[in-house]
Amino acid sequence: MSRPVALVTGASSGIGLCFAQQLARKGYDLVLVARRLERLEKIASELSQEHSIDCRVEGRDLADPRAVADLVSDLERDGVEVEVLINNAGYGLAGSYLSQPWQQHEKFIRVLFTAVCELTHRLLPGMKLRGKGRIIQVSSVSGFMSGTAGHTLYGAVKAALNLFTECLALECKGSGVHVTSLCPGFTYTEFHDVTGTREKMSKMPWFLWLQADRVASDALDCCERGKIYCVPGLVYKTLLIILWLIPAPLRRWLVARQGSSYRDSSETPVKTN
Repeated sequence: MSRPVALVTGASSGIGLCFAQQLARKGYDLVLVARRLERLEKIASELSQEHSIDCRVEGRDLADPRAVADLVSDLERDGVEVEVLINNAGYGLAGSYLSQPWQQHEKFIRVLFTAVCELTHRLLPGMKLRGKGRIIQVSSVSGFMSGTAGHTLYGAVKAALNLFTECLALECKGSGVHVTSLCPGFTYTEFHDVTGTREKMSKMPWFLWLQADRVASDALDCCERGKIYCVPGLVYKTLLIILWLIPAPLRRWLVARQGSSYRDSSETPVKTN
């Protein structure tokens, strides 16, 4: 790869795909990571032809404990130096916390948090050595508020990701590496189709929905300017300010009251093997 390289996880659809498209337009060679290999290959072919870039496809399941180490090892073997890292891979689990077996929660935590931390840890040294790097961790506004049934672990993981990103950004200050936590609200992607909550989510007012391409664009701009947090959309910026100003008990009551209308809160316990 002859140009600067950007690695995007969860690049087969949604926000991840938009990141890949925009980075390709900026002239980056790409490493696209996702489970759906056939879909990735189609995207890579299109981006390579349209923007005259090199595009490497890596079909990896980040729930596999060896996935990140093997991926980075292969890149190092081939002399690929990553300048931009987009940790976007993620998904949601429907139902209450006990409605899913622990094995599912364990995979969830690995994909949304552990793999993010590991990939960052393995690629950050090279960025610091070269004196330039950009890291965007795709989080959520859910990381700033209490979750409800159907969102319990998701919000907790995103809160941890936000704080990790903030601490890492402070640690990297002055190194030439910028670290940003992207915290979008409801965004038009396949996310809610995968979790089976599309019907419920369709009840949301239109002005709460964001476009994935705008979300990616805002994040790249914020990271380039060295901003630690990126919250796309005036609606969500205002919402967070309001939530921070009201007392915590009232905030939790409001979130619980509204959240139950849009989330799968089934409570049938599933036995963990």
